[in-house]
Amino acid sequence: MIYKIKFSSEEADGFRRVFEADGDATFLDLHKAILESVGYPDNQMTSFFLCNDRWEKEQEITLVEMDSNFEYDNMVMEQTALRDIIEEDGQRLIYVFDPMFERHFFGRVVEITSGQIEGVQCVESKGKAPKQLKELDPLSAGISTKSGKGDLGLDEDFYGDSEFDEGDLDMEGFQDLSFEDGSMF
Repeated sequence: MIYKIKFSSEEADGFRRVFEADGDATFLDLHKAILESVGYPDNQMTSFFLCNDRWEKEQEITLVEMDSNFEYDNMVMEQTALRDIIEEDGQRLIYVFDPMFERHFFGRVVEITSGQIEGVQCVESKGKAPKQLKELDPLSAGISTKSGKGDLGLDEDFYGDSEFDEGDLDMEGFQDLSFEDGSMF
């Protein structure tokens, strides 16, 4: 059997990749073909998910063996042939390429025909793929100090740290606390 699978992205207008895959090809073969077609390095814990008609995730197929979800068997890309999972035209799947932010491509089996081909081949490539990983700057966190107010409208000294005076701290009750004698543990 030859499976024709189309992937798209809600992040990139006009992005589309279409693959033809032999039924004996594994999900690992498909994973590698996707990465090659979009130019992503193979350094993320990607997964495929089989989905229902509402794109709700069901069976996961992982890059490496993971703890099993009780509802579904643990499936690994290298050990799972496409013919073992894909049974009909219209089958939906999601390919998660950025696990940190759960960004993914939507996949749909558009045709199943008889015959054989070698592995997985990209037969159509349109549009530019989104960046593989979202970048998060933990230092900025959306707060700007130029105007003294951040994106949330908070003043620079929102927590009152500029008005703190050690002399205002009442030390009564703190004398009994000592970390040097090990009494806390």
